[in-house]
Amino acid sequence: MNRLVCGDVGFGKTEVALRAAAAVALCGAQVLVIAPKTVLARQHYLIFQRRFANTNVNVEMLSRVVERKTAEQVKTGLASGDVGIVIATQAVLAKSVRFARLGLLIIDEEHKFGARDKEAMRSRSPALHVLTMSATPIPRTLQSAMIGIQDVSILATSPSKRRPVRTTLGPFDGVSMRVALLREFRRGGQSFVVVPQIEDIDGVHKILRDIVPELSVRVAHAKMKASEMDAVMVGFGDGDGDILLSTNIIESGLDVPRANTIFTWRADRFGIAQLHQLRGRVGRSRRQGSAMLLAEDGIAQETRARLSAMETYDRLGAGFALSMQDLDKRGAGDIVGDDQAGHIKLLGISLYQKLLERAVLARTEGFSREQQDVPINLGVTQIIPSGYVGDSTVRLNLYARLLRARDQKALDEFEEEFEDRFGELPDEVSILIRLARLRVAASQIGICKIDAGPRGLALTFEATPSRKQIEAIMTVYQGEYRNERLIFTLPTGNGLQRLTFLENILRRLIPARS
Repeated sequence: MNRLVCGDVGFGKTEVALRAAAAVALCGAQVLVIAPKTVLARQHYLIFQRRFANTNVNVEMLSRVVERKTAEQVKTGLASGDVGIVIATQAVLAKSVRFARLGLLIIDEEHKFGARDKEAMRSRSPALHVLTMSATPIPRTLQSAMIGIQDVSILATSPSKRRPVRTTLGPFDGVSMRVALLREFRRGGQSFVVVPQIEDIDGVHKILRDIVPELSVRVAHAKMKASEMDAVMVGFGDGDGDILLSTNIIESGLDVPRANTIFTWRADRFGIAQLHQLRGRVGRSRRQGSAMLLAEDGIAQETRARLSAMETYDRLGAGFALSMQDLDKRGAGDIVGDDQAGHIKLLGISLYQKLLERAVLARTEGFSREQQDVPINLGVTQIIPSGYVGDSTVRLNLYARLLRARDQKALDEFEEEFEDRFGELPDEVSILIRLARLRVAASQIGICKIDAGPRGLALTFEATPSRKQIEAIMTVYQGEYRNERLIFTLPTGNGLQRLTFLENILRRLIPARS
């Protein structure tokens, strides 16, 4: 198994992981669950331990908050096979950690891990089932799922009576912030205030003391001792404190059911996935959640568009839609390699996806004739005029879709769409579609290349054509067959007449094929 499970926070990804782990661990193999933060790892550890309490499966945790003596015992248990399930952070990637019979790898919040870390995780066992989970997968992961490198399952059903988090974008206003924080306090809830950097905490803490002196504020950030930070965050989850002021360390899986309000300070310094994850920390009960994105009016237009997407996609299950938009804006990057983003717009996502799909098919199944592209060089112009379709992005998308057409019916529909959207077809577009029809027809009868010059035309076959095919042509046109090629003498050097000549040849070859 190599599957991506994409579902919003609270939609049940952990339950899927629990059942997958049970299927493997109860059969005698080991399960490795990796989380990006110690707090999330601790939360998973408590859940897994409770759910496997009445089985013979031993559940342990491995992270920097685990004492050295206990960690050594866990490593020994993994090497001997006594530990069936281990919940861990990147600490498990140490060379000293060995598994007796690792069968399943579960990666939670996969977008928080780099390509090298994920590759190191997968290399822990030669034949490893992999389950990755995320509310907002990174473009590289989403692209690999779309082209078939990974299977993908989407959890689209929201929990019972869950409400979408109301999201707003605007500049900081002390009065509005005080009203929102006090309203949450008076209904028995808690609030988050998240800043982009540790250096921002002191300044924001002073602001909170000034505007809501009656509320208790707890502080958490990565420079604190692991045990101290863990105690603050777990205590806040148990109701200790009215406001948790922190960096984005709370974004990964922290479950505080009483928290329904969150302020994100300098939201322009966060990515889409981070903002969506932070928004998912609130509104996890039946009460209405609110997320306020604080940003100055003078931010760049592109940044404002990114933040506005958070307002637009505030419905339940919006994580997948946000990831798709992120894929479109940032590019998919290298599927293999360390580069996380690429200039995909130079190619167009449809063409890029098709090329990757072909590479996967060539690796796993080999090409069929219907999957091949047939180069046709007739010396005729193949363009969509800018005067006919003005938007360059739309033209690029149309080129890519035309290249992906695999049968004549698809081309008929494409031609109708051209006329409906842009009006009567100019000569250049008519030629482009005629060439696409020839490309499809040539592929179906085993032709892999077509070349033409001023005096001749050559059809190169993938395999030797049948005698029936050759005779069907030779009885009408003067030509010869040699070296897997049918070669004809052309009566004229005009590109359009060469196109017509080729169409007539293929019309005779297609019936002869059957």
